[in-house]
Amino acid sequence: MALFTDNLVLLKGAGDLGTGVAWRLHRVGFPVVIAELAQPLVVRRTVSFASAIYEREITVEDITARRVESVDRVERLLKDGIIPVLVDPETRAREILKPLILIDAIMAKRNTGTRIADAPFVLALGPGFTPNVDCHAVIETQRGHNLGRVWWNRAAEPNSSVPGEIGGKSAERILRAPCDGEVKSKMEIGDSVALGDVIALVNDTEVIAPFDGMLRGLVHDGLVVQAGMKIGDIDPRANRENCFTISDKSLAIGGGALEAILSWMRRDYRRRVREPRRSV
Repeated sequence: MALFTDNLVLLKGAGDLGTGVAWRLHRVGFPVVIAELAQPLVVRRTVSFASAIYEREITVEDITARRVESVDRVERLLKDGIIPVLVDPETRAREILKPLILIDAIMAKRNTGTRIADAPFVLALGPGFTPNVDCHAVIETQRGHNLGRVWWNRAAEPNSSVPGEIGGKSAERILRAPCDGEVKSKMEIGDSVALGDVIALVNDTEVIAPFDGMLRGLVHDGLVVQAGMKIGDIDPRANRENCFTISDKSLAIGGGALEAILSWMRRDYRRRVREPRRSV
Protein backbone atom coordinates (compact mmCIF):
# COMPACT_ATOMS: atom_id res chain seq x y z
CA MET A 1 0.00 0.00 0.00
CA ALA A 2 1.31 3.44 -0.94
CA LEU A 3 2.18 5.68 2.00
CA PHE A 4 0.15 8.66 0.73
CA THR A 5 -2.82 6.86 -0.86
CA ASP A 6 -5.46 9.04 0.78
CA ASN A 7 -3.73 12.34 0.02
CA LEU A 8 -5.11 13.24 -3.40
CA VAL A 9 -3.28 15.89 -5.44
CA LEU A 10 -5.14 17.85 -8.13
CA LEU A 11 -2.71 19.44 -10.58
CA LYS A 12 -3.81 22.32 -12.81
CA GLY A 13 -1.71 22.10 -15.97
CA ALA A 14 0.80 19.46 -17.01
CA GLY A 15 3.28 20.97 -19.39
CA ASP A 16 6.92 20.00 -18.88
CA LEU A 17 7.21 21.75 -15.49
CA GLY A 18 3.89 20.45 -14.19
CA THR A 19 4.88 16.99 -15.40
CA GLY A 20 8.06 17.15 -13.33
CA VAL A 21 5.87 17.79 -10.28
CA ALA A 22 3.37 15.04 -11.13
CA TRP A 23 6.19 12.58 -11.84
CA ARG A 24 7.94 13.25 -8.51
CA LEU A 25 4.72 12.99 -6.50
CA HIS A 26 3.52 9.85 -8.27
CA ARG A 27 6.89 8.19 -7.74
CA VAL A 28 6.65 8.51 -3.96
CA GLY A 29 3.01 7.38 -3.80
CA PHE A 30 0.76 10.43 -4.03
CA PRO A 31 -2.34 9.88 -6.21
CA VAL A 32 -2.28 12.65 -8.83
CA VAL A 33 -5.12 13.85 -11.07
CA ILE A 34 -4.50 16.41 -13.81
CA ALA A 35 -6.94 19.07 -15.06
CA GLU A 36 -6.10 20.46 -18.50
CA LEU A 37 -7.34 22.65 -21.32
CA ALA A 38 -9.11 21.15 -24.32
CA GLN A 39 -6.16 22.21 -26.51
CA PRO A 40 -3.13 22.82 -24.29
CA LEU A 41 -0.15 24.56 -25.87
CA VAL A 42 2.52 21.93 -25.20
CA VAL A 43 6.00 22.51 -26.65
CA ARG A 44 7.98 19.75 -24.90
CA ARG A 45 5.17 17.32 -25.65
CA THR A 46 7.26 14.13 -25.41
CA VAL A 47 7.76 14.84 -21.69
CA SER A 48 4.41 16.44 -20.87
CA PHE A 49 1.46 14.54 -19.43
CA ALA A 50 -0.78 17.17 -21.07
CA SER A 51 -0.08 15.37 -24.35
CA ALA A 52 -2.55 12.70 -23.22
CA ILE A 53 -5.26 15.19 -24.26
CA TYR A 54 -4.18 14.75 -27.90
CA GLU A 55 -2.79 11.21 -27.88
CA ARG A 56 -5.12 9.63 -25.28
CA GLU A 57 -2.12 8.21 -23.42
CA ILE A 58 1.54 9.11 -22.87
CA THR A 59 4.32 7.52 -20.85
CA VAL A 60 7.08 9.72 -19.48
CA GLU A 61 9.98 7.85 -17.90
CA ASP A 62 7.89 4.77 -17.00
CA ILE A 63 4.89 6.69 -15.62
CA THR A 64 1.73 6.72 -17.72
CA ALA A 65 -0.99 9.35 -17.95
CA ARG A 66 -4.28 8.73 -19.74
CA ARG A 67 -7.10 10.98 -20.82
CA VAL A 68 -10.45 10.27 -19.18
CA GLU A 69 -13.78 11.69 -20.23
CA SER A 70 -15.35 11.94 -16.78
CA VAL A 71 -14.47 12.08 -13.09
CA ASP A 72 -16.21 8.71 -12.69
CA ARG A 73 -13.21 6.92 -14.25
CA VAL A 74 -10.56 8.61 -12.13
CA GLU A 75 -10.59 6.17 -9.22
CA ARG A 76 -10.10 3.13 -11.45
CA LEU A 77 -7.06 4.60 -13.17
CA LEU A 78 -5.52 5.63 -9.87
CA LYS A 79 -5.86 2.06 -8.61
CA ASP A 80 -4.05 0.88 -11.75
CA GLY A 81 -1.18 3.30 -11.11
CA ILE A 82 -2.10 5.57 -14.03
CA ILE A 83 -2.41 9.36 -13.82
CA PRO A 84 -5.86 10.50 -15.05
CA VAL A 85 -5.96 13.60 -17.26
CA LEU A 86 -9.28 15.45 -17.51
CA VAL A 87 -10.33 18.16 -19.93
CA ASP A 88 -11.33 20.55 -17.19
CA PRO A 89 -10.25 24.17 -17.79
CA GLU A 90 -12.41 25.42 -14.90
CA THR A 91 -11.12 22.70 -12.53
CA ARG A 92 -14.67 21.65 -11.70
CA ALA A 93 -13.35 18.23 -10.68
CA ARG A 94 -12.18 19.87 -7.46
CA GLU A 95 -15.76 20.03 -6.22
CA ILE A 96 -16.19 16.25 -6.66
CA LEU A 97 -12.72 14.93 -5.86
CA LYS A 98 -12.11 17.26 -2.90
CA PRO A 99 -8.31 17.02 -3.10
CA LEU A 100 -6.13 17.48 -0.03
CA ILE A 101 -3.62 19.35 -2.18
CA LEU A 102 -4.14 21.58 -5.21
CA ILE A 103 -1.19 22.71 -7.32
CA ASP A 104 -1.41 25.48 -9.92
CA ALA A 105 1.13 24.59 -12.61
CA ILE A 106 -0.49 26.56 -15.42
CA MET A 107 2.58 28.82 -15.70
CA ALA A 108 0.54 31.78 -16.96
CA LYS A 109 2.78 34.20 -15.01
CA ARG A 110 -0.41 35.35 -13.27
CA ASN A 111 -3.16 33.81 -11.20
CA THR A 112 -5.98 32.69 -13.50
CA GLY A 113 -8.41 31.76 -10.74
CA THR A 114 -6.74 29.70 -8.00
CA ARG A 115 -7.82 30.53 -4.43
CA ILE A 116 -6.25 29.64 -1.13
CA ALA A 117 -9.57 28.06 -0.07
CA ASP A 118 -9.57 25.61 -3.01
CA ALA A 119 -7.95 22.85 -0.90
CA PRO A 120 -6.44 22.39 2.57
CA PHE A 121 -3.03 23.02 0.95
CA VAL A 122 -2.66 25.13 -2.19
CA LEU A 123 0.70 25.35 -3.94
CA ALA A 124 1.64 27.43 -6.98
CA LEU A 125 4.54 27.40 -9.43
CA GLY A 126 6.28 30.60 -10.45
CA PRO A 127 5.29 34.27 -10.47
CA GLY A 128 1.79 35.66 -10.12
CA PHE A 129 0.94 34.28 -6.67
CA THR A 130 1.27 35.56 -3.12
CA PRO A 131 1.70 33.10 -0.23
CA ASN A 132 -0.96 33.44 2.48
CA VAL A 133 -3.17 35.36 0.05
CA ASP A 134 -4.06 33.13 -2.91
CA CYS A 135 -1.95 30.08 -1.99
CA HIS A 136 -0.02 28.66 0.94
CA ALA A 137 3.39 28.45 -0.76
CA VAL A 138 5.13 29.16 -4.06
CA ILE A 139 7.90 27.26 -5.86
CA GLU A 140 10.63 29.32 -7.53
CA THR A 141 10.78 28.55 -11.28
CA GLN A 142 13.44 31.08 -12.32
CA ARG A 143 16.73 29.41 -13.27
CA GLY A 144 19.56 30.27 -10.91
CA HIS A 145 20.53 29.84 -7.29
CA ASN A 146 16.94 29.65 -5.99
CA LEU A 147 15.44 27.32 -8.60
CA GLY A 148 13.07 24.88 -6.87
CA ARG A 149 13.15 26.73 -3.55
CA VAL A 150 9.93 26.88 -1.51
CA TRP A 151 8.73 30.38 -0.64
CA TRP A 152 6.33 30.56 2.32
CA ASN A 153 6.31 34.33 2.82
CA ARG A 154 7.25 35.90 -0.51
CA ALA A 155 6.41 35.65 -4.19
CA ALA A 156 8.60 34.00 -6.82
CA GLU A 157 10.93 36.09 -8.98
CA PRO A 158 9.03 38.06 -11.65
CA ASN A 159 9.08 36.73 -15.19
CA SER A 160 12.27 37.90 -16.92
CA SER A 161 10.91 37.05 -20.41
CA VAL A 162 14.41 35.72 -21.19
CA PRO A 163 14.66 31.92 -21.65
CA GLY A 164 17.33 30.15 -19.62
CA GLU A 165 20.65 29.55 -21.30
CA ILE A 166 21.29 26.04 -22.64
CA GLY A 167 24.54 25.24 -24.43
CA GLY A 168 25.32 28.93 -24.79
CA LYS A 169 21.96 29.74 -26.41
CA SER A 170 19.10 31.63 -24.79
CA ALA A 171 16.35 33.55 -26.60
CA GLU A 172 17.55 32.32 -30.00
CA ARG A 173 16.74 28.69 -29.17
CA ILE A 174 13.00 29.44 -28.94
CA LEU A 175 10.95 29.02 -32.12
CA ARG A 176 8.03 31.43 -32.42
CA ALA A 177 5.08 31.55 -34.77
CA PRO A 178 5.86 33.98 -37.63
CA CYS A 179 2.15 34.69 -38.14
CA ASP A 180 -1.31 33.59 -37.06
CA GLY A 181 -2.32 30.21 -38.40
CA GLU A 182 -2.19 26.42 -38.21
CA VAL A 183 1.06 24.59 -37.43
CA LYS A 184 2.20 21.88 -39.84
CA SER A 185 5.34 20.08 -38.70
CA LYS A 186 8.11 19.17 -41.14
CA MET A 187 10.39 17.53 -38.57
CA GLU A 188 9.98 15.35 -35.49
CA ILE A 189 11.12 15.95 -31.92
CA GLY A 190 14.55 14.33 -31.57
CA ASP A 191 15.60 15.11 -35.15
CA SER A 192 18.95 16.76 -35.79
CA VAL A 193 18.57 20.15 -37.44
CA ALA A 194 20.96 22.40 -39.31
CA LEU A 195 20.92 26.16 -39.69
CA GLY A 196 18.27 27.05 -42.26
CA ASP A 197 16.27 23.81 -42.08
CA VAL A 198 12.49 24.18 -42.33
CA ILE A 199 11.11 22.81 -39.08
CA ALA A 200 7.44 23.66 -39.56
CA LEU A 201 4.98 25.83 -41.42
CA VAL A 202 2.46 28.20 -39.93
CA ASN A 203 -0.04 28.37 -42.76
CA ASP A 204 2.46 28.74 -45.61
CA THR A 205 5.16 30.64 -43.70
CA GLU A 206 8.31 28.68 -42.87
CA VAL A 207 9.72 28.29 -39.37
CA ILE A 208 13.51 28.09 -39.84
CA ALA A 209 16.17 26.54 -37.60
CA PRO A 210 18.31 29.41 -36.23
CA PHE A 211 21.40 27.22 -35.63
CA ASP A 212 22.59 23.61 -35.67
CA GLY A 213 21.14 21.45 -32.92
CA MET A 214 18.33 19.08 -32.08
CA LEU A 215 14.60 19.66 -32.11
CA ARG A 216 13.67 19.34 -28.41
CA GLY A 217 10.12 20.64 -28.59
CA LEU A 218 7.37 21.41 -31.10
CA VAL A 219 3.65 21.93 -30.57
CA HIS A 220 1.14 19.40 -31.85
CA ASP A 221 0.36 19.31 -35.55
CA GLY A 222 -2.78 21.23 -36.47
CA LEU A 223 -2.69 23.57 -33.49
CA VAL A 224 -3.86 27.09 -34.31
CA VAL A 225 -1.45 29.68 -32.92
CA GLN A 226 -0.94 33.42 -32.89
CA ALA A 227 2.04 35.39 -34.18
CA GLY A 228 4.90 35.50 -31.68
CA MET A 229 3.68 32.51 -29.70
CA LYS A 230 6.31 29.99 -28.60
CA ILE A 231 5.87 26.87 -30.72
CA GLY A 232 9.23 25.07 -30.55
CA ASP A 233 12.60 24.66 -28.88
CA ILE A 234 16.03 23.90 -30.37
CA ASP A 235 18.67 22.31 -28.13
CA PRO A 236 22.28 23.07 -29.19
CA ARG A 237 23.49 20.00 -27.29
CA ALA A 238 23.76 16.85 -29.43
CA ASN A 239 22.07 14.55 -26.93
CA ARG A 240 18.86 13.02 -28.27
CA GLU A 241 17.98 11.53 -24.86
CA ASN A 242 17.37 15.06 -23.55
CA CYS A 243 14.35 15.30 -25.83
CA PHE A 244 12.62 12.37 -24.13
CA THR A 245 13.53 12.78 -20.47
CA ILE A 246 12.39 15.25 -17.81
CA SER A 247 14.67 18.28 -17.60
CA ASP A 248 16.83 19.31 -14.67
CA LYS A 249 14.62 22.37 -14.18
CA SER A 250 11.42 20.31 -14.06
CA LEU A 251 12.93 17.86 -11.59
CA ALA A 252 14.15 20.69 -9.34
CA ILE A 253 10.69 22.25 -9.30
CA GLY A 254 9.14 18.83 -8.67
CA GLY A 255 11.49 18.34 -5.73
CA GLY A 256 10.48 21.72 -4.34
CA ALA A 257 6.80 20.81 -4.60
CA LEU A 258 7.40 17.53 -2.78
CA GLU A 259 9.30 19.37 -0.03
CA ALA A 260 6.50 21.91 0.35
CA ILE A 261 3.81 19.23 0.63
CA LEU A 262 5.71 17.10 3.14
CA SER A 263 6.62 20.17 5.21
CA TRP A 264 2.97 21.22 5.35
CA MET A 265 1.82 17.68 6.21
CA ARG A 266 4.38 17.54 9.03
CA ARG A 267 3.22 20.88 10.44
CA ASP A 268 -0.44 19.88 10.12
CA TYR A 269 0.23 16.58 11.90
CA ARG A 270 2.03 18.34 14.75
CA ARG A 271 -0.83 20.83 15.07
CA ARG A 272 -3.40 18.06 15.30
CA VAL A 273 -1.32 16.13 17.85
CA ARG A 274 -1.02 19.24 20.04
CA GLU A 275 -4.74 19.91 19.98
CA PRO A 276 -6.44 18.63 23.15
CA ARG A 277 -8.91 15.83 22.61
CA ARG A 278 -12.52 16.73 23.16
CA SER A 279 -14.27 14.74 25.86
CA VAL A 280 -17.08 12.54 24.64
